[in-house]
Amino acid sequence: MAHFCLIPHTICYYIYPFYFDMKEIKKNVGHFAANGAGSHRKSGDPTNRKLHLPSRGRQRFIAAIWITAGSIAALVFIIFFAISQGWIGYVPAVEQLENPIDRYATQLISADGKSLGSFSYSQDNRFYASYQDLSPDLVQALIATEDVRFTDHSGIDVRGLFRAIVKRGLMGQRSGGGGSTITQQLAKQLYSPSVESLTERLLQKPIEWVIAVRLERYYTKEEIINMYLNKFDFLHNAVGIRSAAQSYFGKTPATLTTEEAAMLIGMCKNPSYYNPIRYPERTLERRNTVFRQMVKAGFMTEARCEELSAKPIVLHYTQLDHTDGIAPYFREYLRVTMMAKKPERSDYSKWQQQKYLDDSLAWETNPLYGWCNKNRKANGDPYNLYTDGLKVYTTIDSRMQQYAEEAIAEHLGKHLQPAFFREKRRKPYAPFSEDITEKQRKDILDRAMKQSDRYRALKQAGYSEKKIRENFNEKVEMQVFTWKGIVDTTMSPMDSIIYCKSLLRTAFMAMDVRTGQVKAYVGGINFDKFRYDMVTTGRRQIGSTMKPYLYSLAMIEGFTPCDQLLHVQPVLYDEGGNAWIPRNPGARRIGEMVTVQWGLQVSSNWVTAYLMKQLSPYSLVRLLRSYGMHSHIDPVVSICLGTPDISVSEMVSGYSVFANKGIRVEPLYVTRIEDSFGNTIATFAPQVNEVLPEEAAYKMLYMLRSVVDGGTAGRVRYGYDITAQMGGKTGTTQNNSDGWYMGFTPSLVAGCWVGGEDRSIHFDKMDEGQGAAMALPIYGLFMKKVYADKKLGYSQSETFDVPKEYANPCRGYVPMESDYSNHTGIDDLFN
Repeated sequence: MAHFCLIPHTICYYIYPFYFDMKEIKKNVGHFAANGAGSHRKSGDPTNRKLHLPSRGRQRFIAAIWITAGSIAALVFIIFFAISQGWIGYVPAVEQLENPIDRYATQLISADGKSLGSFSYSQDNRFYASYQDLSPDLVQALIATEDVRFTDHSGIDVRGLFRAIVKRGLMGQRSGGGGSTITQQLAKQLYSPSVESLTERLLQKPIEWVIAVRLERYYTKEEIINMYLNKFDFLHNAVGIRSAAQSYFGKTPATLTTEEAAMLIGMCKNPSYYNPIRYPERTLERRNTVFRQMVKAGFMTEARCEELSAKPIVLHYTQLDHTDGIAPYFREYLRVTMMAKKPERSDYSKWQQQKYLDDSLAWETNPLYGWCNKNRKANGDPYNLYTDGLKVYTTIDSRMQQYAEEAIAEHLGKHLQPAFFREKRRKPYAPFSEDITEKQRKDILDRAMKQSDRYRALKQAGYSEKKIRENFNEKVEMQVFTWKGIVDTTMSPMDSIIYCKSLLRTAFMAMDVRTGQVKAYVGGINFDKFRYDMVTTGRRQIGSTMKPYLYSLAMIEGFTPCDQLLHVQPVLYDEGGNAWIPRNPGARRIGEMVTVQWGLQVSSNWVTAYLMKQLSPYSLVRLLRSYGMHSHIDPVVSICLGTPDISVSEMVSGYSVFANKGIRVEPLYVTRIEDSFGNTIATFAPQVNEVLPEEAAYKMLYMLRSVVDGGTAGRVRYGYDITAQMGGKTGTTQNNSDGWYMGFTPSLVAGCWVGGEDRSIHFDKMDEGQGAAMALPIYGLFMKKVYADKKLGYSQSETFDVPKEYANPCRGYVPMESDYSNHTGIDDLFN
């Protein structure tokens, strides 16, 4: 309370001389009038006269001042004591002051140390930066501008407070400065709710003072500055100094120049008013004011101030958003997966039975699924990706992710999509195929219309069905995705639905065959416009990429790649006695003896059906489960040609078996998680299971390599100049609805799917509609880029580790010239 003794002295200093000078002037007015100015001058120089107050009046006035000051001091003491005891307003508990409620964005880090993005609430996109991460210029500029006596006070700057009261409050000087210290501003950021009136703000101020004093007791000056800069909202979704440095300058706080640091600190006065994006001139003026304050505080020389003030503001602005940057589908997958809750059947619709089963299995077997709700912080609360400032270290390699996205854009954007537009041009049924009726086409578009946000909004607003349909046929301004970027255009909402459906979709994933670390993950063509993830969420028929699974079952049951059979059309019967006769378009060597290897190499449906006839669909389904296929699969004979719907991630995991000596590895997306203090709170290891005996795996490797070296995947060799050892398999489903390619090297396994949003959207012609033309080129472009980047460590000279006795299972078989002649690389179709 010693500071309050200054109150009467301050009042007397400013009020007392003025008050008694006026009384003296009034007292002497009559004297001047009666005796004249001359008589007054005779008595001496009036300008040097001292006015005197009667001693009794002086004593009464001083006593009144002290009584008033004492009353104010007592009232202030009572108010502050009541606040500190929690009787008035809200003061956080000591535990909260020791561990303030700071909300930090969770950051995703790639395997090569790059930031992939963040998870945060819309206005709290904050990355934590330690005090050591701050440049000295930031700290000096902040102290010089906001609180020059920061190192001397204990939370409240009494001198600055009274200066602000007198100069700004009593004398109305706008340049009188503010009374809030950095600690008080931090208290306001951490604990004070927003207020709407001056009265509420006046009541809130004393509470902030009490909190500020307590903050000074529990934290060092460096910690207070660090918390303040980590909490401050610099606009444009950049909360905290690290986000601000990245957003405005593309830098870290430690690498900011003096002028960049001064601009950001200048924004602390009023970020909306000193917004460098909207008001660059006033922001520049404010930055130069910060320089002048640094001169006054002794942090900068006049010469340096003039030099820096002459420089313009140069921004490298990038607005931060969790949907921006690379791997947005991957980031969204992590967000949903890690924040998942324990599945309850009542939370799922009847048609979501499979999803409920998948989620229940993931909850029990996948440590990452529901991690935030399975684990607890020290206070017992579950983790929150949006507020706990976690660092999630992912397996994604930012360079390989970029190559995957580039490969998709190059193939789909430059070749495949233009080819699809050309084929459908002026076709009345476009973008659908000619094998559906006009009614089916209208039903699909009608269903898409009713699933749109526009339809739901109009319906909720009370529009009739007729008015809604009229609205959907009226042209409006909108933005649409193209492979050349988002463009502004004018079209009707119904036309936009047709246009969006005409865009081919894709999914791609690449994974380390031994560790399961996912290196690249692309769930679609544009996350902002098409958010459905086809890597893990979407499932499509896999066509001939199913065949290696059946062939591996045959290898387990004693078949060898060099076993021979008569190449004729087989007839299979289901459990009901119904005949199933597979087609085999483009069949060659009909009626000749062929090997099992040749059947896989040229993707013969007849050889595949022959093997299915010797085996059991139930055995195949059980084997598919060990390959990691979780969705429902009917144990029917036709599954051998790829009728089941399976995701890209499941397929990639399944094909790791062939490159990894029969061992399947589950995709691994995260290696470790750290809390906001840098402590490792979770680690993740690969999950593996043995699917094939080692001998059977070597036989499959031999056959799948032959698919690339002389079979349906041969264009990987001649189209992309890749000489590395690799295996693979193409796949095309009925009517070209889905195009697949699965490929692997000794180190990497990858899968790619391409198709329309609806199965009835596809190429009418086989030339562009097969998997070798739709999906394989993306894999080829990706691997070409990966091998070209020597820093990644992948070499085309790498070889599969195969014992000599298994290197050539068909050593005694001499292939016929017709095995490879006239082969077009066209993948076959199932029934």
